[in-house]
Amino acid sequence: MTHPEFIPVSAPALVGNEKKYVLDCMESAWISSNGKYIDLFEASFREFCRTKHAISCSNGTVALHVPLVALNVQPGDEVLVPALTFVATANAVTYCGARPVFVDSEPETWNLDPQEIARKITPRTKGIIVVHLYGHPVDMDPILAVAQAHNLFVIEDAAEAHGAEYKGKRVGGIGRVGTFSFYGNKIVTTGEGGMIVTNDDALAAKMRQLKGQGVDPNRRYWFPMIGYNYRMTNIAAAIGFAQMENVNWHMERRHEVSRWYREELQGVKDISWQPEMSWATHANWMFTIVLDNQRVDRDKVIADMLESGIETRPGFYPMHMLPPYQGTQPGSFPVATRLGTRSISLPTWAGLSRNDIRRIGEALQKCLNT
Repeated sequence: MTHPEFIPVSAPALVGNEKKYVLDCMESAWISSNGKYIDLFEASFREFCRTKHAISCSNGTVALHVPLVALNVQPGDEVLVPALTFVATANAVTYCGARPVFVDSEPETWNLDPQEIARKITPRTKGIIVVHLYGHPVDMDPILAVAQAHNLFVIEDAAEAHGAEYKGKRVGGIGRVGTFSFYGNKIVTTGEGGMIVTNDDALAAKMRQLKGQGVDPNRRYWFPMIGYNYRMTNIAAAIGFAQMENVNWHMERRHEVSRWYREELQGVKDISWQPEMSWATHANWMFTIVLDNQRVDRDKVIADMLESGIETRPGFYPMHMLPPYQGTQPGSFPVATRLGTRSISLPTWAGLSRNDIRRIGEALQKCLNT
């Protein structure tokens, strides 16, 4: 019997002009951090997010670091971040010498709980980073209200949420700054890459300067500040621009895959998945389930799925469980802990077929029943 074809948890969909534009970079010799595709990619993404500025950079983590530096986050400051996120969110705060303060999740959206924010604010709190986890928007209005009352900045970590909407507004352009990742598993990819978006002219100029070694834009080789080499290459931007030409297709395919999963898994006992709130448009970066039956061993399910030729991923471990952050602050994070330790991300990418989703669903049910 032939073993079924392997289904990875994620794969890029390079279905447009990616190769053509990369070859154009090579033939023109514009392969570094200057070239027409930088401008084209930034312009297309700015329009996509409905913001005034889009600033390309080398990856999603530095996309978080740059605005924190630009907003003058320093040692001794505190920045509120969700306990349940990818580690880059907390690490970017730590790079500044500041302290990430973890906030538990709300069970409805799995995102940072607005009700928990106020009690975490201290005189040292400088801002809030929200994360649109797995592509579902955060409930932004109550967070923005608290931030305004306490004079705090809000950064949207939208690394997983390209095209998601909150009450009709594209994520990324709702807070002071929005940040995106274009890693190979993202809805829009450049292999590695990131983007910062904002409507703040002065902040945009400062962030552009910081990501380019701090060079004076009007005086070559003059550096009035300490900056970073966080620039994107023209080759990466060429891939990104080609992806943006088909961005609606990329988004629609994710929505379709998510719909197929909901159809396939409807009625399966002892699992649940991230809902889509009435005020939200989910980007469906990852279709992630929670094993509600505590007797089911999550890691065994992941191993059994792999044995059947299907790659999955555990959910993100909450920040307070990771060695660099263990014991750094008091309190417990019960919702984040449950979601992080009981969740599995199923294969989610544009190239999946309805038959693939059926096979994944059948394999999952078999693993849950053994």
